[in-house]
Amino acid sequence: MNLDDEIDGDAGHGAPVWAVFGDLMAGLLGAFVLILVCALGLQLDLAERLRHEVQQRQAEAQRRQALEHALAVPLAAGRVTLADGRIGISGNVLFAFNSAELQPEGRQLLQSLAGPLAAYLAARDEVLMVSGFTDDRQVRDGTRGRFADNWELSAQRALTVTRALVEDGVPQAAVFAAAFGSQQPVASNADAAGRALNRRVEIAPTPRRGATR
Repeated sequence: MNLDDEIDGDAGHGAPVWAVFGDLMAGLLGAFVLILVCALGLQLDLAERLRHEVQQRQAEAQRRQALEHALAVPLAAGRVTLADGRIGISGNVLFAFNSAELQPEGRQLLQSLAGPLAAYLAARDEVLMVSGFTDDRQVRDGTRGRFADNWELSAQRALTVTRALVEDGVPQAAVFAAAFGSQQPVASNADAAGRALNRRVEIAPTPRRGATR
């Protein structure tokens, strides 16, 4: 065998190696491109989620600012509270103990709230949820004929406030009542001060069903 034959032989054996190496590099390049595309897609998805979250927070902040502005007068007077977008009214202001009939002071307060709330709702696709709450003590024996339990008492109080707001100008289609009884207390029921805080009505603007922000 001469030198030319040896060179030809080596070249014949080397060609498949370079072909396999080329295929391997092409495969690695394809995998790298696929990983890069997936990473970019994930990054774009995260960026979109972050943008949507920021928009939601901005909308929520604007909603709360608008509500605070609408209720500036009663808030400044300390007649209502506003926390996390929920308007709180002490049950002692609205109702006598174990009663669902509005007291004069409570009636006047709701009249002062109805106008700002109606104006607030007019600019937004939202409704008002009026929620009634009680403390954990059972209704008195003398009222059992009217209210079977705290659920019923809280429901009737929420309905009373709802009807009063409608009478004073809040659109009927933009308000509804909910009852929670002694559930979801905001203070301990172990003392009179805590029970007084738990006897309350909350008014919370909420998006209409199916509404998008």
